[in-house]
Amino acid sequence: MKDTLFTIVTAIVDNKDAVEISEEDNEGVINFIIKVDPQDMGKIIGKGGKVIKSIRNVMKIPAIKNNKRIFVSLYEENPQ
Repeated sequence: MKDTLFTIVTAIVDNKDAVEISEEDNEGVINFIIKVDPQDMGKIIGKGGKVIKSIRNVMKIPAIKNNKRIFVSLYEENPQ
């Protein structure tokens, strides 16, 4: 599933080298955290959050096939 998510995200962003996806598995619930270049963050979120919602919906398909629950979130750096 991580490979599928990586393929989707790299197709959207301009800086493909900055894409990092971490995966955490907690009792059958998989949490994917997407980290992209700050300039590409708007492309991943999309207008009104439509792109990230679509990514989440697409990723539900392999999760359901594997009897897993997934969460897809974006990594946000705290500006200080």
